[in-house]
Amino acid sequence: MKIYFSGAHSCGKSTLSRYVSSKYNLPIVTETARMILSEQELQIDQLRCDPEIANNYQRQVFKRQILEESKYTSFVADRSIIDILAYSAQHSKILPELMGRPELTAALESLKMLDVILFFIRPTKATLRSDGVREILNWDSVIAIDAMLKLLFEMFEIKYFQINADSIQERTKLIDNIINIKFSTFLVK
Repeated sequence: MKIYFSGAHSCGKSTLSRYVSSKYNLPIVTETARMILSEQELQIDQLRCDPEIANNYQRQVFKRQILEESKYTSFVADRSIIDILAYSAQHSKILPELMGRPELTAALESLKMLDVILFFIRPTKATLRSDGVREILNWDSVIAIDAMLKLLFEMFEIKYFQINADSIQERTKLIDNIINIKFSTFLVK
């Protein structure tokens, strides 16, 4: 079983991923973008000011996401390859390059497998919180990424469950219900 949380920054994907990881005893594939920022000691403002750094950074995020997912047969991830494409479109010039990569085709096909659930977390002003990594939280940039994600899901015909509730209790209740219905034969009570 593979569970993905997809959505714009600061809308609760990591919180929900940790919840699912703990409740269902699944390894977590954490946001590779943060790992790479930390490893390379990069700051967000460097990515916004230097196009070549931004391009290289997005390439590495793309490769690392695929690598991290390949380590497990079952996991929960707080990003999907669709997120990587959306951020690459918004913050670099390499989207056409990524679109031509054979790894992308395989990653997109894996999102369509029967053992996959993808939750699309929609931003709400009530739940939007700074993640401590990005510069000032900007509602317009969140909405731009959200719109790009929606476009990419439709373009690639990726099925998802939309979550737009403000309440964490309602979010987790919906997630638990979907996981239990979809994977009832796999889950140990």
